[in-house]
Amino acid sequence: MKLSALALLCATQLTLVSAASQNTKRHFHVAHNNRRQAPTPSSSASSSSSSSSSSSSAASHVTTTTTTSVAVVTPPSVTIVSAATGTAAPPLSQITMGMPTRVPPVVTASFAVGASAPISGAPALPTHFVFQMNQWPQEDHIPDTNSPEVQEWLKELDGFNIPNLTPTTDGSCAGDIEAAAQAAQRGWWTCGGYTRSTDIVACPDKLTWGVSFDDGPGPYTQNLLDYLKTKNISATFFVVGSRVIERPNVLIEEYMAGHEISVHTWSHKPLTSLTNEQIVAELGWTRKAIRQVLGVTPTTMRPPFGDIDDRVRAISLAMGMVPIMWTRTPSGGVFDTNDWRVAAGQATGTQSFQTFQTILNNASTIDTGFIVLQHDVHEITVDLAVGYTLDAALTHNPPFNLKAIGQCTNTPATDMYFETTKNTTFPYSNRTTVDVDGDGKSETTKGAGKGNGAALTQSSILTVLFGAVVAASSSLILF
Repeated sequence: MKLSALALLCATQLTLVSAASQNTKRHFHVAHNNRRQAPTPSSSASSSSSSSSSSSSAASHVTTTTTTSVAVVTPPSVTIVSAATGTAAPPLSQITMGMPTRVPPVVTASFAVGASAPISGAPALPTHFVFQMNQWPQEDHIPDTNSPEVQEWLKELDGFNIPNLTPTTDGSCAGDIEAAAQAAQRGWWTCGGYTRSTDIVACPDKLTWGVSFDDGPGPYTQNLLDYLKTKNISATFFVVGSRVIERPNVLIEEYMAGHEISVHTWSHKPLTSLTNEQIVAELGWTRKAIRQVLGVTPTTMRPPFGDIDDRVRAISLAMGMVPIMWTRTPSGGVFDTNDWRVAAGQATGTQSFQTFQTILNNASTIDTGFIVLQHDVHEITVDLAVGYTLDAALTHNPPFNLKAIGQCTNTPATDMYFETTKNTTFPYSNRTTVDVDGDGKSETTKGAGKGNGAALTQSSILTVLFGAVVAASSSLILF
């Protein structure tokens, strides 16, 4: 069986960042702050940001610029701004770890079982999700790879050439110097920012802002959803499986409001540090959780911390999920708001907004649009988004066009989910069945949305980056 792919046209160059810088950028993902018990307001930190790496055995597919400077350059001064009108965000100077917290908002939206989906041809909303502990892995822990579900999902790798790369020590450059030295060969984003033609790294149209939020649904995501609704902004939410089963109603509201849903693993661990089986478990359980709540299965994913290499990439594609990263500029600018640093106690709100202003400056220096990394798992990161960064983007001169990533890459909404995708070639053309539930019963055919949601296709998203489609007749070189 041969893996075929449509190559994306990726013009954005990437930066080689020092190992020390990358290790510092790794934010802390504190699982106990998101336990199933009633959420207690907390300002302690964690979130998912980071550096990642990707590279292919074919150097022609990689564009890098080597530099010893840190990717994010802070401007010498920051304009003092007030929180956006109509938001409850505190003054920027007060947004910092340890700040007073507010009571998490109540999810008010309610959708009936059988409600029509926002995606044409998608199945109606399924029966309300009821958490049963014995049916799911332990939250925020790497799932057991010996479970019947994982054993079924491992079959999806059959026939695909998964690179034989040794897992990294901890997903960081400093933690695995030997792997870091081979970053170009490994296609490791974390230690060099290497990408492959199958990675989505930017929006094609200049001044187009790909809006994305990682790590939720969080206790304060509702505030973000309310703001996005008032501004008529669509976003892509990269959700963690452990958060999905905690806050299924928030996920439903995201989806029904027209936002895009994507996979961000089960426990938010650096994927390059895991075994093949563990990677499959992380992706598979998150995919299953999303489908049980929404009735649809995403065809995209984002690796936690952006930590991806050719092995992780190959497994993701074999499971029908296209990696989505965030943008870097040829000069080393990284479109990471660093909001996670504030939640982690590594920066203040003012410093984070300085980084954001650098993003605005970088945006005018590239000929394409861009994808920005933000987070919705903490009150702090939501406050920064609704009170400052999104408002600054909307009022910028020249104005930015804020869109969800599928929209900004001109991807049909139907191609964002297995059940409705009409794309039959990317990233492969020979796989038509997938067992999302892991119950040993492979669902077949596409267009399942018109039935009971059981029939799926493993043809994934048709990505049209820079408006160019490259013929899918050749094999994907990195494999």
